Amino acid sequence: MITPEEFGRLFETFEREAFRLETLDFYDSGGTQIGLPAFLAGEEEPEQFKNSPWTVTVSNAVQAGKRMYRAHVVTTPLTDYLRFEFAWGYHRNAKAGEEFYILDLAQRNVPGLPSHDFWLFDEQKVVRMDYDDQGAYLGAEVLPETRTAEYVRYRDLALEHAESLAAFWERHG
Repeated sequence: MITPEEFGRLFETFEREAFRLETLDFYDSGGTQIGLPAFLAGEEEPEQFKNSPWTVTVSNAVQAGKRMYRAHVVTTPLTDYLRFEFAWGYHRNAKAGEEFYILDLAQRNVPGLPSHDFWLFDEQKVVRMDYDDQGAYLGAEVLPETRTAEYVRYRDLALEHAESLAAFWERHG
């Protein structure tokens, strides 16, 4: 397992790009517990969501000429949680410079993708993330270098079949 501190440092030390594949329909976090009910009630997005620490991480990386991007594997229709995540989280992070792509399995059959989340840093380091059945984060592990090419293929496969968040949101938002 990688410690949270070690994981966090990877976002400061990668040199060119950081890619994430997301596979869950729900991620349980403190922000979700507060934000999701507010979103569903039609409330305004709170300042704490607009100015999250993640946006600083993304902005710093992008301003340094690095790329941060992710693909989220979903099946439409979107869950309430995914509508919340895309509307409040992804759009906020996109303003900071993160790129988002959506792969809708209801529209495309894409065999061969993993059923777990991961980060791929500079096509050299893979961090597999583990969650429980309720979407709570359990931890992460750095995978052996011998598996990196496999995860580069997963990234490429997901991106080949995904579309930009803007195009997806135009139809499903």
